[in-house]
Amino acid sequence: MAVLPARVLFGAAYYHEYQPTDRIKTDLDLMVEARFTVIRVGESVWSTWEPENGRFDLDWLQPVLDGAHERGLAVVLGTPTYAVPPWLARQYPEIAGERATGRRIGWGARQEVDFTHPAFRFHAERVIRRIVGRYAGHPAVIGFQVDNEPGLELLHNHGVFQRFVDHLRATYGDVETLNREWGLVYWSHRLSTWADLWTPDGNAQPQYDVAWRAFQARQVNEFIAWQAEIVREYARPEQFVTTCISYTRQAVEDDQMTDSLDIAAGNPYYDMQDGLALPDPTPDDHEQKWKTTGVWALYETADQMFSSLQAPFLVTETNAGGIGFAWDNRPAFDGQWRQAAWALVGRGARMIEYWQWQTLHFGAETYWGGILPHSGQPGRTYAELARLGAEFEAAGSLVAGLEPDADITMVYSTASKWLMQKYPPLSTADGEPDYAAYHRIFDPFYRGAFDARRQVRIVHARQLHDLPPEEASRQRPVLVVPALYVVDDATIDWLAAYAQAGGHLVLGVRTAYADHEARARREPAPARLVDAAGVSYDEFSNLRQDVPVRAADGGALDVPAGATATRWIDGLTATDAQTLVEYDHPHFGRWPAVTTRRHGAGRVTYVGTVPDRQLARALAAWLAPLPRSGWPTPPESVTVTTGTSPDGRRVHVVHNWSWEPTSVSAPVDLSDAFDGAVFRTGQALRLGAWDVRVLVGAAPTQE
Repeated sequence: MAVLPARVLFGAAYYHEYQPTDRIKTDLDLMVEARFTVIRVGESVWSTWEPENGRFDLDWLQPVLDGAHERGLAVVLGTPTYAVPPWLARQYPEIAGERATGRRIGWGARQEVDFTHPAFRFHAERVIRRIVGRYAGHPAVIGFQVDNEPGLELLHNHGVFQRFVDHLRATYGDVETLNREWGLVYWSHRLSTWADLWTPDGNAQPQYDVAWRAFQARQVNEFIAWQAEIVREYARPEQFVTTCISYTRQAVEDDQMTDSLDIAAGNPYYDMQDGLALPDPTPDDHEQKWKTTGVWALYETADQMFSSLQAPFLVTETNAGGIGFAWDNRPAFDGQWRQAAWALVGRGARMIEYWQWQTLHFGAETYWGGILPHSGQPGRTYAELARLGAEFEAAGSLVAGLEPDADITMVYSTASKWLMQKYPPLSTADGEPDYAAYHRIFDPFYRGAFDARRQVRIVHARQLHDLPPEEASRQRPVLVVPALYVVDDATIDWLAAYAQAGGHLVLGVRTAYADHEARARREPAPARLVDAAGVSYDEFSNLRQDVPVRAADGGALDVPAGATATRWIDGLTATDAQTLVEYDHPHFGRWPAVTTRRHGAGRVTYVGTVPDRQLARALAAWLAPLPRSGWPTPPESVTVTTGTSPDGRRVHVVHNWSWEPTSVSAPVDLSDAFDGAVFRTGQALRLGAWDVRVLVGAAPTQE
């Protein structure tokens, strides 16, 4: 069984092989001085491990591992399969990946390969076995990272497509079944034989796209599981196996990929400087990509990493200096490294590892800032991180593997996201398709909860079935389900049973509208939930302009002045539900905006629009009127996240995301995790500019 050290691991990706001079001793000594405990090595240099076909050079890493072990530094060893050497591309040109049928990806970057091709697999397995076989027994190695940020490409190679056809044959049995299930009578797409199936780059059928995207993710999942299985042949029982996930990659289905791994790991990159300011200046229409903007988005990324296995996770890469490229250098303000790291730890991170130790002198990422600048001399970044390292050392096991609190649970649907990327239900301001539509619906609910200072747990739709509805209603008393468009009958029925058992089910637009094949259902919407919700609709509208909303007479939801409905409206008919929020509009005013209804021991609330920030915040405060943190509403620049340590003690992480110093009052007796200072109930806690305090409360009394 894999075992992690009983403290938050802290370190960086370290590429001695990238440096023009030998500075192993200097670098490792500097790491020790900064209280580093871990480095990641080896995952990016296949051509160094194997300079020519069948000729291996494995010795170059030995001094790094030996030096790390001598200093008490742990090592995560990577497999180099995402960066294919030129000799392999030259000798086996058929392994090149294709972005469209017959159109190869040009060589010269990374992940250009069809990783399913037998020629690639042969050479990948050989180099994995050589590297892991050589170093798995080294005492410094505590775990392995297989590949790196998988799922970048959707592969259209002939062999991949033929396996897709085989997969469809195994799933549906015959073409007539596929014709019926996919509705291929439309536009004369009926198949007479499996050979009639067209290639995906010309596809316009939603049902095909759902199956194709799921198949692509399955190829990635199988590739990662294949590598993990090879590594485990050599690994010691206590060594873990993971991969680092970039969660926006188009072929990533993280909750499925991590099934074969010991722990989830991800790479949360974020905008620094004003991108971490509260009050949040981020525009509502800002699209979050591989790099997020806004404090709320950093927390959402952390909660998404926790959601992969519903367990604490590793941060394998995050900001050291300014990230991006030569035209986008914005390194953190003093204090922001500490803030971001403690935000991640507060939501369950068991390792904070920076990319990378020293800024590169060459290559595409020459201006992606490392901990050390181009000069190699410690500067501001190093000093800031050394302070953070001392804090992790002082906190010790207290914060290693926190179970973060959640006031609200949100249901995430990767299949619905994929479908909406190809067939967006929303448009941009200029009327064009908005390919970020899924998150345009999901994110406002998350951001509203964050603005209301409520904490969120994200669960994947398939993970709902891990708990019986009765138990889920107790553990997750508020369940928000936005944009669950692609969904099977069993999951919808689980949602109804959850509310029946006592949970508060909140339904958002596009939820339960289509089935597992993305076919629009033939019953009133929200399908199979009409009786439970007490509403139905058969009409909906996109919005080009926001529509004002107001509290309904007798409604329990306090709607702030200026709140609006955005992007979408469902034409709800309330048959047996109370209206909470109304539209202030001559046409849309005929329909309720938000309704609620008792259902069994629980409740179903329907939100028939995409709420703006004010409405979403008010909704979150109504759904969870007593936040688990126990803290009164703090100043706008302050956040408080809480969780439970493995030993049962309560941990409170208090941030001030601003230049202006501030203070908050302790709601209970607390002590400082670093120096032991005691704060009594009601005593003021002072926070400087861009400051964070980690506080400890007593474990709950066992009765």
